[in-house]
Amino acid sequence: MSRAAALPATPPPPVREFGFEPQDHRAIATLVYDELGILLPEGKAQLVYGRLAPRVRACGLTSVGEYVKLIERDEAERGRALDALTTNHTSFFRENHHFDDFVERMWPGLVERLNSGGRVRLWSAACSSGEEPYTWLMAALGTDKAAAQRLLKRDFKLLATDVSPSVLETARAGRYPAATLRTVPAALRSAWVRGTGDALSVDPLLTEAISFLPLNLLGDWPIKTRFDTIFCRNVMIYFDDPTKARLQSRLADKLEVGGMLYIGHSERLAPEVARRFECVGRTAYLKVSA
Repeated sequence: MSRAAALPATPPPPVREFGFEPQDHRAIATLVYDELGILLPEGKAQLVYGRLAPRVRACGLTSVGEYVKLIERDEAERGRALDALTTNHTSFFRENHHFDDFVERMWPGLVERLNSGGRVRLWSAACSSGEEPYTWLMAALGTDKAAAQRLLKRDFKLLATDVSPSVLETARAGRYPAATLRTVPAALRSAWVRGTGDALSVDPLLTEAISFLPLNLLGDWPIKTRFDTIFCRNVMIYFDDPTKARLQSRLADKLEVGGMLYIGHSERLAPEVARRFECVGRTAYLKVSA
């Protein structure tokens, strides 16, 4: 057999229900970058097609090119397209060392403040379907529900935001497949999870303690308060360096001096932002200057 004959054949292009041209991908990638800061290089073309094909079908169109023209003029459908193209991968107690660090480093002082009549403000800045903020409360409050109820009646607020309306619906409902909740430690699961069978619910005490609101991290923030701790994890991996730096600077501005910022395990602070923080753990940063 000749050397040329031994080379693998070029794989055929994927068979697609709808027309999808390179310029269609470029138009969508530009829209997503401009709106959300998310990078969608050419290598993501099949992912983009797979996520938009159901919307093309639902709109009765024959090509992604037609869909691109539709979302240029139809704001509601553009929102549905952006929702379909956002990645929402999360789990209960994901990167658990952050919750352990918060409970040890920050929570005792915040509890003392609450009990003294002060206020506490926390922000889960890319909450997805709610597993992160629910984990955060479970880890902080522990298994004593009576003590938890007393604390939550004080001046305590946990804001949880995401750009995706569909995942926020799941988060507000607080209802998850039983398999999803297996990563919750048994004692906390016994205290805070209700129901039997394949679908379980988070205790209403937790759902009522969290304000789930839509927010584009790259858009305007109608947020006047500063926070004692911010979780913004595993969202900046989709951004380019200038976008990351701008977002991190805005997060730092919204954090009290002495507050904590937690980011994803593969994320790092931009040098100009890192100067305002002290790294005190794995991707855990204490704000030390304004």
